[in-house]
Amino acid sequence: MKILLIGGTGTISSAITRQLAESGHELWLLNRGNRKDEVPAGVRQVVCDINDEAGAATPLQQLFEQVEMFDAVCEFIGFLPEQVARDIRLFKGRTRQYVYISSASAYNKPAASHVITEGTALANPYWEYSRNKIASEDLLMKAWREDGFPVTIVRPSHTYCERSVPVSVHGPKGSWQVLKRMMEGKPVIVHGDGSSLWTLTWNEDFARGFIGLLGNPKAIGEAFQIMSDEQLTWNQVYECVGRALHTTPKLYHVSSDFLAAVAPKEYDLTGNLLGDKAVTVAFDCSKLKRAVPGFCATTRFDEGVRRCVDYILSHPELQVEDPEFDAWCDILIATIEKAKQWI
Repeated sequence: MKILLIGGTGTISSAITRQLAESGHELWLLNRGNRKDEVPAGVRQVVCDINDEAGAATPLQQLFEQVEMFDAVCEFIGFLPEQVARDIRLFKGRTRQYVYISSASAYNKPAASHVITEGTALANPYWEYSRNKIASEDLLMKAWREDGFPVTIVRPSHTYCERSVPVSVHGPKGSWQVLKRMMEGKPVIVHGDGSSLWTLTWNEDFARGFIGLLGNPKAIGEAFQIMSDEQLTWNQVYECVGRALHTTPKLYHVSSDFLAAVAPKEYDLTGNLLGDKAVTVAFDCSKLKRAVPGFCATTRFDEGVRRCVDYILSHPELQVEDPEFDAWCDILIATIEKAKQWI
């Protein structure tokens, strides 16, 4: 197949790029070229910023002269409805399938049932990111119904790779500071009592389900969620991270509402927690498995997080410290402990 990925080097899309390249598909990546060294041999790059339409006009025209019709165009960096509207304008009549990466955070919070299917209502009063994804989905499905634009919507949940360890509460510089606190024997903040369930999916597993939808006639005009079947409590998630670091983490539980109320704005805990990670969910992926027979996520989190930790410990450039977040954790914990004494 002839496939264009808009993005192609991120957490989710990098695994898809590798697997498509290994399978011999004709593959193009359209992005700003910031990770050229990580692109597999044989994959062609169109280096431009698609959000700058004027600047991207010439590279796009040259691409369309090479490829009159793509089998699939996959949008990984479309976060706003206006970006989706641009894609409809650019790729209508130029692709047999347009795959939009939405988000499982778009599902209603809280949902009527903790078991989530593609039919679960979409609504998120806590997170603008999710509301923009919903608006983008609405625009695409309207284009499908009214004009036959061949859309497939994919809703990932928390997908991770070797570059970052998943945790629920961290600062704007990522999760390394949480790992550092564990290794130093300092308490790490976990939202709620740590018993809510969460699903974490290794990116190589996600990629297999995603690729199974490309060129799949059952996928046009449909939405699919792609996740692991494994659910863990957040306490278990942090314990797995601790084992990978050869330590026992000291978990310090704090109400999600309280965290969202007192965290600096840049931590975005209202969206990330109240609008996503604090809510127990279990994803039913039976629709995907009907469309992609044999799909199964095979990487348990304890295995995946070991790979993450080993990779990060051997790549110092990924060990980005966040002293402001570290100090905030210390102040928050000390304040709560003082409040306990006063009461």
